[in-house]
Amino acid sequence: MCGVVGISGVESAAQQAFLAMYALQHRGQEAGGIVVFDGEEGTLRKGSGLVSEIFRPEVLKDLHGDTAVGHVRYSTAGGSDPANIQPITARYRHGDLALAHNGNLTNQLDLRKSLVDDGAIFRSSSDSETLVHLIAKSRAETINEQVLDALSHLVGAFSMALVIRGILYAARDPRGFRPLILGRKDDGHVVVSETCALDILGADYVRDLEPGEVLRIEGSHVEQIGQLDPAPRHAACIFELVYFARPDSGLWGESVDRARRAFGRQLAKENPVEADAVIAVPDSANSAALGFAEESGIPFELGLLRNHYVGRTFIKPDQKDRDFGARMKYNPVRDVLAGQRVVVVDDSLVRGTTSRSLVRMLKAAGATEVHFRIGSPPVRHPCFYGIDMPTRGELIGSGLEIPEIAEKLGVDSLGYLSLNGMVDAVADAGPYCTACFSGDYPAPLVDVEKGTASKEGPAVSRL
Repeated sequence: MCGVVGISGVESAAQQAFLAMYALQHRGQEAGGIVVFDGEEGTLRKGSGLVSEIFRPEVLKDLHGDTAVGHVRYSTAGGSDPANIQPITARYRHGDLALAHNGNLTNQLDLRKSLVDDGAIFRSSSDSETLVHLIAKSRAETINEQVLDALSHLVGAFSMALVIRGILYAARDPRGFRPLILGRKDDGHVVVSETCALDILGADYVRDLEPGEVLRIEGSHVEQIGQLDPAPRHAACIFELVYFARPDSGLWGESVDRARRAFGRQLAKENPVEADAVIAVPDSANSAALGFAEESGIPFELGLLRNHYVGRTFIKPDQKDRDFGARMKYNPVRDVLAGQRVVVVDDSLVRGTTSRSLVRMLKAAGATEVHFRIGSPPVRHPCFYGIDMPTRGELIGSGLEIPEIAEKLGVDSLGYLSLNGMVDAVADAGPYCTACFSGDYPAPLVDVEKGTASKEGPAVSRL
């Protein structure tokens, strides 16, 4: 999962991109980059770490132009090579190009082999670089046609911001897996992964890009240059609403906070429990816990506090880092927990690493009973569309039944939100991709079907 920013026709575009990326930092904490265009030529700055660490004031002051593309990144196995940090840049026959991509292409190994056989030289292991080569290789006459031609070869999930010769392009895959939002800022426009980035910019929400839509944006002018071949069905990633997006964002016309509260209320209906307090695993489960408390009538309490100087453990690329982060990330409020039967609401349960640590922590702090309630179904399948789900063997919900998971976690009871309950709670913004829960993959897994990628999960870098 990554965060994408595109800006056109806005003064101090690099500084604006920095602010938007700061708001999207939750979508990727490993690296970031900005390419700013002053006319047709681009200047790149990128590095590892948080946005605030990479783009010090002395760096930003040297980035001039009114068009920019930015990216915050997290990687998967084998993807930490600095060459994979985006935006990806190239200089081809029409000038400077910069690309930021959120999602994962399921035919990238197939495309890469074909391109290499034709003489292409790849600088990274990123699937996103495939699009750069497809654009450069296209024999279409105009830049617009080359962009459309290149995009037509892609299968899987992509929400992209692309600048060529100072012109911003934005595209979303035909199934609409990942969000991409158009906003208006002064006399120009921006595209961002979530509406929280519009808020920090003081930009106005215009609309979500439609699945398969491709836009050309030049300052105040926005033109739809094409519509990619329609998919059999749309498939917005429901895990965005469950975990990834910020609660103050809106996606696909749905408030993330309202969605999570709805998950929590339905969870309480499906999995009632007698308890003294409801607590959240902060921060992504706060809204679901409030919904659970509202429906159950059990008081909501602040039983766990989160250290905000520790990153999101789910998207740490190395398991040792993840274990260490889980131990440092939370602290129990002993006066709230002592002698209490507590319901712990979490948004999802992936590996179970953090949850096992939390149960021990809560009981050591004096909780007499710990009941876990999960605001989504069991995660049983890897994601091939841009979320760093581990292999099936690492997913705690893949090989174990719910009573076995409860025993492994050491909880007094465990309840998950049902698949139908989750989807019905946010039905107005669907249809959704639920592949990580159901195993129903909406887009063809070309590389898996051809035997070039593992069925256990993607074996290459995803951005």
